[in-house]
Amino acid sequence: MIDFSMYEVKAPKIQACKCEGCGEIFYPAPMICSKCGARRDPVTGKGWSTFDLEGPCTLLAWTRVWNLPEGYTKKFLQFGIVQFENGLRASGRVEVGEPKTGMKLTATVEESDERPGKPVNVFVFR
Repeated sequence: MIDFSMYEVKAPKIQACKCEGCGEIFYPAPMICSKCGARRDPVTGKGWSTFDLEGPCTLLAWTRVWNLPEGYTKKFLQFGIVQFENGLRASGRVEVGEPKTGMKLTATVEESDERPGKPVNVFVFR
């Protein structure tokens, strides 16, 4: 029997950071904690921990972009800013028919290759 576990495809993730000195959480991660002044080592991340940022969130604001660059097959894209239950905020694509400010959504992360260069992980709110 062949073991295919080494070929397992990992789901894309976006991580937030937590300062181990005071417990403050951030997204994106700063170099210096604004609460206690602790520095984050940019290479090792020493003194800070990370956690996956996704799940339930509330839509704070959104917009619809109609004039897309050449190559897009959609008529428009929707983007929004959400607030997670832990208070962190993030922006990403909104994929619901009729978005309403204040509506509850779920944040997931997808790999996007819609732009030139290497694919990047992006938030998608549904």
